[in-house]
Amino acid sequence: MKLIIRDTDYAVRALCFIAKSKKNRVPVSWLIRELNIPGPFLRRILQVLNQKEILNSYKGQGGGFSLAKPEEEISLIDLMKIFQGPIKLNECLFKKKICPNIKVCKLKKKIDKIEKRVLSELRGITLAYLLKK
Repeated sequence: MKLIIRDTDYAVRALCFIAKSKKNRVPVSWLIRELNIPGPFLRRILQVLNQKEILNSYKGQGGGFSLAKPEEEISLIDLMKIFQGPIKLNECLFKKKICPNIKVCKLKKKIDKIEKRVLSELRGITLAYLLKK
């Protein structure tokens, strides 16, 4: 199991670069060159971030991307949910059927506690946190 997939990693890297840039708008060509991320992947990721209102997109001459939210409001968990779906560590083996042991299962209870701690830690990782020296 991977905690962070490639799309989420690329999104974090692109957002950090945009946030560190002193420009109002960062062209995609800069991001591709500086981050060494394949153009088609990066463009798709940037479009998704624009649709989810994490980035603002500007077309034409002088176009590019800028953050749509303050760095403190963009968390790793939000990006993970966008690109990976809900974060769930504890999925019952029976999937759709309700397990008859769900109320007494010690493993489920323990993993639920771990999941809550992991999600709490991930919420605390914001773009601002990642950019601190």
